[in-house]
Amino acid sequence: MEQRLSDLRDREVISISDGRRLGYVSDALVDTRAGRISALIVPGPARFFGLFGREDDYVLPWGSITRVGPDIILVDAKGEIRRSRRERAAF
Repeated sequence: MEQRLSDLRDREVISISDGRRLGYVSDALVDTRAGRISALIVPGPARFFGLFGREDDYVLPWGSITRVGPDIILVDAKGEIRRSRRERAAF
């Protein structure tokens, strides 16, 4: 099954380990040498109604994704990785 990267954007990501809604896919990390998606990036939750910015992003390795559906993406987020906003700006 083929999908475009733009089709993954704005899909809700849910952790199957605890049922948490992590948010919506905003970006992806692509391994240009292998030509594959290596991780999906979901912005962290807002702090105090968004007035104090956001928490660190979730960087979910492609191997943690268990199912990609038409509206949601299920992940086994036990091994979720958080990345600070400053590190993201460095890319």
